[in-house]
Amino acid sequence: MRIWRHLADLLRAHGAAALVSVHDVKGSAPRETDARMVVRPDGAFYGTIGGGQLEMKMLAIAGDMLKEGRQPARIVDQALGPDLGQCCGGRVKILIETFDRQDLEDLEPLVAAEAGGGLFEVECRLDEGRVRREFSSSVGDDSWTQWREIHGEARTPVLLFGAGHVGRALVLALAPLPFSVRWLDPREDAFPSHIPANAKPVLLKDPEAEIAGAPPDAFILVMTHDHPLDMAITAAALSRGFPYVGLIGSATKRARFEKRFRELGLGEERLGSLACPIGLPGIAGKEPAVIAASVTAQLLQVRDSQCHPRRLALQDDPKSLASGPARR
Repeated sequence: MRIWRHLADLLRAHGAAALVSVHDVKGSAPRETDARMVVRPDGAFYGTIGGGQLEMKMLAIAGDMLKEGRQPARIVDQALGPDLGQCCGGRVKILIETFDRQDLEDLEPLVAAEAGGGLFEVECRLDEGRVRREFSSSVGDDSWTQWREIHGEARTPVLLFGAGHVGRALVLALAPLPFSVRWLDPREDAFPSHIPANAKPVLLKDPEAEIAGAPPDAFILVMTHDHPLDMAITAAALSRGFPYVGLIGSATKRARFEKRFRELGLGEERLGSLACPIGLPGIAGKEPAVIAASVTAQLLQVRDSQCHPRRLALQDDPKSLASGPARR
């Protein structure tokens, strides 16, 4: 989610906006550290810090701060059960900042870094009540930093072979999620006219070259119109040892393919890593949208099993941030 671009757009359009961030989490909470939302002066917002009473209260505080104009940042410390009646049971600290058009120049490097894709880290400190952010490589002095934040989007690369009914449904299911899809099919007329922004259609010419050039952390999904092509792509993918290789088809198709894979010299460990049939067990529907939903959930499970960096807090709190309403 491109928070900084959205914040800059709102400042240009409305003149002011607030940024609400989950600054620290202890115990169970609706969202993780570095979850964020941007709030407009009229109360509309983009993103979420988890919903419920916590979000409603933070939206109200952010709205009140925006009415007072640009001012120092504020930390709100909430015990979710005693303070808000939420069942999570944890404790969160929420950082609320207000911005106006004079901040646009300072936001430009963050917007540019966000547009570059991937995650990036910034080091933060308070400067006259405002949060000052610098890229980690530009500081070089731990004494400067009060806390660090992770920004940007960690998109997992997906190679999706096949633009049939299930392939189309799957591209739509992945559209709002943290995946970057390279969508491949050898048929020139296979792709629809409208394709989500996180998917790139590619005319497939050399399947083995596509597999050889894929990043090692890519997820591979094979669902072409041609069984020999499915077999060639899957064999190449299993040989490389990607974290996920999924092949559409039944248990019978898997058995037939495995026999050929053994003849090609693939070991049992590699064969055991193949997801076929694809999707979560227990979901029996064969409609394209149902298969797509099941496969998407499976991909999220695999993705979440991978390690993703989170923010490292260096201090419990910036000492000059007030827990009550901030004033100049």
